[in-house]
Amino acid sequence: MVDHKEKGFEAAIEDSLLAAGGYQTGDPAGFDAALALWPAVLTDFLKASQPDAWAKLSKFHGAAVEAKVVALVAKELDLRGTLDVLRHGVTDSGVKLRLAFFRPASGLNPEALAAYGQNVLTVTRQVRYATKDPALSIDLVLAVNGLPVATAELKNPFTNQTVEHAKHQYRHDRDSREPLLRWKARALVHFAVDPDLVFMTTKLEGKDTFFLPFNRGRGTGAGNPDNSNGYRTAYLWEEVWARDNWLDILGRFVHVEKTEKGKDKAIVFPRYHQWDAVRKVLAHVRSHGAGENYLIEHSAGSGKSNSIAWLAHRLSGLHGADDKPIFTSVIVITDRRVLDKQLQDTIYQFEHKQGVVEKIDSDSNQLAAALNRGTPIIISTIQKFGFILGKLSATDARRYAIVVDEAHGSQTGESAASLKKALAATSLEKAEAENTDDNGVEDEVEAEVQKAIGARGRQPNLSFFAFTATPKKKTMELFGQPGPDGKPEAFHLYSMRQAIEEGFILDVLRNYTTYKTYYRFAKAVDDDPEVEKDKAKRAIARFASLHPHNLAQKTEVMVEHFRAHTRHKIGGRAKAMVVTRSRLHAVRYKEAFDTYIKSKGYTDLGVLVAFSGTVIADGGPYTETGMNGFPEAQLRDRFAGDDFQLLLVAEKYQTGFDQPLLHTMFVDKKLKGLKAVQTLSRLNRMCRGKEDTFVLDFENDAEEIKEAFAPYYERPEIDEPTDPNQLYHLKTNLEAFQFFWKQEVEDFARVFFKPKDKQKPADQGLLHKGIDPAVTRFTAEQDEERREEFRSMLTTYVRLYGFVSQIAAFADADLEKLYAYGRLLRTKLPKREGGGAIDLDDDVTLTYYRLDKTFEGTVALPVGEAQTLIGPAEVGTGKAKDEDLSPLSAVITLANERFGTDFNESDKLFMQQIVLDLAKDDKLAEQARTNTLGNFRHAFDPAAMNAVLGRVERNGAMAEQFMSNADFRGLMLDAMMREFASQARSGDGQQKP
Repeated sequence: MVDHKEKGFEAAIEDSLLAAGGYQTGDPAGFDAALALWPAVLTDFLKASQPDAWAKLSKFHGAAVEAKVVALVAKELDLRGTLDVLRHGVTDSGVKLRLAFFRPASGLNPEALAAYGQNVLTVTRQVRYATKDPALSIDLVLAVNGLPVATAELKNPFTNQTVEHAKHQYRHDRDSREPLLRWKARALVHFAVDPDLVFMTTKLEGKDTFFLPFNRGRGTGAGNPDNSNGYRTAYLWEEVWARDNWLDILGRFVHVEKTEKGKDKAIVFPRYHQWDAVRKVLAHVRSHGAGENYLIEHSAGSGKSNSIAWLAHRLSGLHGADDKPIFTSVIVITDRRVLDKQLQDTIYQFEHKQGVVEKIDSDSNQLAAALNRGTPIIISTIQKFGFILGKLSATDARRYAIVVDEAHGSQTGESAASLKKALAATSLEKAEAENTDDNGVEDEVEAEVQKAIGARGRQPNLSFFAFTATPKKKTMELFGQPGPDGKPEAFHLYSMRQAIEEGFILDVLRNYTTYKTYYRFAKAVDDDPEVEKDKAKRAIARFASLHPHNLAQKTEVMVEHFRAHTRHKIGGRAKAMVVTRSRLHAVRYKEAFDTYIKSKGYTDLGVLVAFSGTVIADGGPYTETGMNGFPEAQLRDRFAGDDFQLLLVAEKYQTGFDQPLLHTMFVDKKLKGLKAVQTLSRLNRMCRGKEDTFVLDFENDAEEIKEAFAPYYERPEIDEPTDPNQLYHLKTNLEAFQFFWKQEVEDFARVFFKPKDKQKPADQGLLHKGIDPAVTRFTAEQDEERREEFRSMLTTYVRLYGFVSQIAAFADADLEKLYAYGRLLRTKLPKREGGGAIDLDDDVTLTYYRLDKTFEGTVALPVGEAQTLIGPAEVGTGKAKDEDLSPLSAVITLANERFGTDFNESDKLFMQQIVLDLAKDDKLAEQARTNTLGNFRHAFDPAAMNAVLGRVERNGAMAEQFMSNADFRGLMLDAMMREFASQARSGDGQQKP
């Protein structure tokens, strides 16, 4: 009978590692539990690999040399940790000893390759590790040159035990104080394994030990695929633990994460998807060389920063089959300040030297100097590349790896073209030199045009590695590689579904609640001005969203929910974010939160606000720094502390903000598509004690959110690839307007594309000369609809060309010239008349308000259904949308229908009773007829207050709310005043604003 028990599983793993993994059998009896290493294996390795050094130490220590060296290594392990000792060795009496040799980047050094071959990897079964109870053993221990680096507990479902039992064993039966299990000092990682699943941890902490999944994924979900040759988890010992891969992981992946003060915080071991992505990219680059693009689609919260650091480091030292470096420098394009320090700290542990990473934090001269020096890894924003043209020394040998952190729109515009043009200068000069006629006479303008076209397309010396969790269609087309159906797809995928099912991130849609706000508006003026319908509806919505009563009601809901539910989460440390629709909303909400919290006497809720620039509002200028009371740079750290629990944001911290304590999000802003996914994903980070999240949404319904998340849950696909021929259709239609002439475009291009050494100061004036005739014709056009159709179509052409020119394999000078001409023409066309928003704040009043819960539960995402990313619509006429004119009263009716008011007549009773009582006061009516509403308020409010007091007995509940709630009182007084004034003026013929 085949051994179907745990020992049979253990034997199968050992046999695979011995037969094909490059391991030797370890001797359990040779393990010293107190020192937590194999002394004999260690000394044998040192004698064989470094005989000269051993001879010196033997002469110095005599017969005690083995004991002395082993004791020193054990002491250094205790002080510095296994990683540091393995990578940098120890020094004994001035003699340097290497404890491991890692594979050199190239084969140019035969001695280094020979040393690498002398490493001794052992797999040892049933290691008795405990100093307190010698009977306790661990199933497997992996060691390098006698130093333990990993342990594993194995379980087999055939004996009714699974990986969960292995985790339980580590948590409850393995004492982390034992030398072998001490964090950082000996074994670096601990695996819980069964035939189906693998989990790992780098720190044993008793019952609080946290395990991460280490699985390949099953389709787009969690788990592992079937294995026709046996165990689903065989990849662990056949791939991950295999000699070359395992030493590579120990030498170039595992690192110690530091605190801001430089203290060791955690050991970072790569997740399977991170390791798999990096090694597959490296293999492809080694095989194909420079000039390829790679899209790495990894779910938000899946460790993208570490993946970027590992890939950047490996690319900087990558050699091809000819043993020559593939890239001159690696350039990391990012706007995240935290990524710089992480890269510096991580790579220093691998290289142990400064200058490998340089952050460009001053100007373009610093960038040019770093590129000219060949700095291995350069961190910069994309905008700086537009200023280094002509500053780089030309050389044919330069090739660059460009790692893009969150690749979206910035990679399809002029900034991306400037980056390519700067880094591909040599190849573009070659193309220019080849662009001559039969007589060798170069057409300089056409050469510059072709150079501009070439700068946008793929460059043979540039490879792009784009990381994102939420690719757009453009991103897929720009960086993706052709899939089986010919459409672009990600080179490597770690889906949101897999990350959620593995428990690596949280499902932010599991606890989702939506509220709907119901309003009724009334016209506050007696005249009925003509207004643009759509703009008026937007203005009314804005008026309602900023109304003090609306803000006060929502503020109360948010504060009370936080205090009743959120603050008890994550051991009482949970935090919340309020997403507002504008900077002014953020300011008003901050005031509303402060007012409500103070009125309730709450002392356990600190509120911060985040917005850019200065907001000019009724109370004066507002800034983030002024409202918070400390500099903007401190906000992340202050919010992470214990003093502040709520963060109100307006277009800040909705992307790239990693705060694991963020548990709840209150959304008071319309979120669509990618923006919804990026914003809500701020909640998904895991931390100890965080088991769920919560979203309360005032603006979006559950179905809209489901549609936004669906493409990114598993594997996004695109519809049809962008058709470059749309550009010709657009060009023809634009020319048909006859606002510009072909000759004017040609004349403009002769100036715009003039070689730099022949440019003159007067050339800018000639650019205006080329543009102005089109502006004049456009302005003279009487048909506003035709003007707006042209403007819309021109915008479409400019945006489409900026993208298509990067992916299409054609070079059309006429399209490039029109693109350059159109970009500047757009900026000079007169602004649309009446294009601004209208202000109806004094013309409408909010008469009724109700906030109802409309959905509560889980927003379930589709599984196994292809989700398509849709790009821009097919090019049409670009016709401007008609603005229907309508009386204000009709607009108000439409707004009421839109917000779904269904109040019954009894809701109006209280206000109507007060207005009827006041109607008997002739003097008050006369004041309404002869004053503006602003002035009339001073007379009306005291009179209305007295009328309310007179109805306390008959309307006790309503009157009590009126007297106790200042926001409600203000709302009702305003509505009653306007109703009273309207009735008083109706027979007088006098109308006041």
